[in-house]
Amino acid sequence: MRPKRLLPLLLVLGLSAGAATAADEGLDDLFDLDADPAAASGADQASGPRVSGHAEFGAAYTWPDDGHWSKLRGRLELGVGASLGPRSRYKLSARADVDAAYDLEDGYYPRAVRRDQRSGFMIREAYADFGTGDWEFRLGRQHVVWGEMVGLFFADVVSARDLREFYLPEFEALRTPQWAVRAEHFGEDTHLELLWIPVPSFDEVGKPGADFYPFPLPAGTRVKERDTSATLSNTNWGLRLSRLIDGWDLAAYHYRSRDVSPTLYALDGGTRFELRHDRIQQTGFTLSKDLGSLVLKGEAVYTGGRSFSTTDPAARYGLHDSDTLDYVVGLDIPVRDVWRFNLQYYERVFYDHERLMPNDRHEGGMTFLVNRSFGDALEAELLYVASLNRSDYMLRPKLVWRIAPEWRGVFGADLFGGRTDGIFGRYDERDRVYIELRRWF
Repeated sequence: MRPKRLLPLLLVLGLSAGAATAADEGLDDLFDLDADPAAASGADQASGPRVSGHAEFGAAYTWPDDGHWSKLRGRLELGVGASLGPRSRYKLSARADVDAAYDLEDGYYPRAVRRDQRSGFMIREAYADFGTGDWEFRLGRQHVVWGEMVGLFFADVVSARDLREFYLPEFEALRTPQWAVRAEHFGEDTHLELLWIPVPSFDEVGKPGADFYPFPLPAGTRVKERDTSATLSNTNWGLRLSRLIDGWDLAAYHYRSRDVSPTLYALDGGTRFELRHDRIQQTGFTLSKDLGSLVLKGEAVYTGGRSFSTTDPAARYGLHDSDTLDYVVGLDIPVRDVWRFNLQYYERVFYDHERLMPNDRHEGGMTFLVNRSFGDALEAELLYVASLNRSDYMLRPKLVWRIAPEWRGVFGADLFGGRTDGIFGRYDERDRVYIELRRWF
């Protein structure tokens, strides 16, 4: 290992070794750890603001062929919230991070990648809540989660995502909130949700040459992202209805939006490239059912308006239009409060498939997760996600160490393999080991 790569490794080891012995009393006093920020949301009277958040250091080393540091990131997320009176409150939070890997590895990453990923700042949440009668309202930047399965996104169509690390971060860190107006009506067994997003946020995919850039373009290729003007026709809106029926938790929704996922347009015969967020419509449902010793979950979403890449020379912009159906069904099986098993099958169906598209008409896959707790301090987990069409896969073993109530360490690896035309196999040269250290306050 070159000397310049040895120094960060020693820093990582030093931080990990010293985490459990760090002095917490100063932080406890500063951020009032004994108080419960969540309690303010149910308070009937106004209360003073409470500060909460976390600090995190993460390091990842990518080793196949030309090994390099792919993450040496420090992150701080702070939030403040308070109750303003009966059924009203607010919350503000922001996140800032700095990643030294993109200065340390200046000979590996193109300039555009280094500029894009070496630092960042994001307003995470900035909303106000109030209620009247059976209605609750939330105005501002907020998370809107309409579905959640293990490992991948399906029915969670509203959230934008930071995909510069693929789907590897925890979902709560990966999701990007939306500026939205949300109204919710709570009945005895029914929940109605109305949503309007005047200024949408979109997926962040990085620049060509980044470790997990999703499009097959050479490093350094210039790709422009088309701006979406702030007009009424570019706003997103949706509605979702859920109901509990005989123990089945069922929900259905319809959502019209600018696609959070970008589509790559090849312009001027493939000499220029542009990312666009096309207008799409999505209709879906989710279900869950407690079956005694296990839980059945499922999600499905039908999408119209998307285009997909094709090698057909007659295709305009190198794209072919096709409606799709994405669905997933899974079982979650806990065993003696020590083991947890999860198995899922998923598939995407292309209704307007043509033979020069790089995918099959039916693209199926599976996920398998096993989790084992060792007392209150240690937890081991293995997640395996595979495409059944191309035999490519993602394997993610990790060990979680709860050092103290406010401290957590994670040690793991992200491994990819299989055919290079698969969603996972394309990252076969991006295998990495990583460590994360987080402190909540």
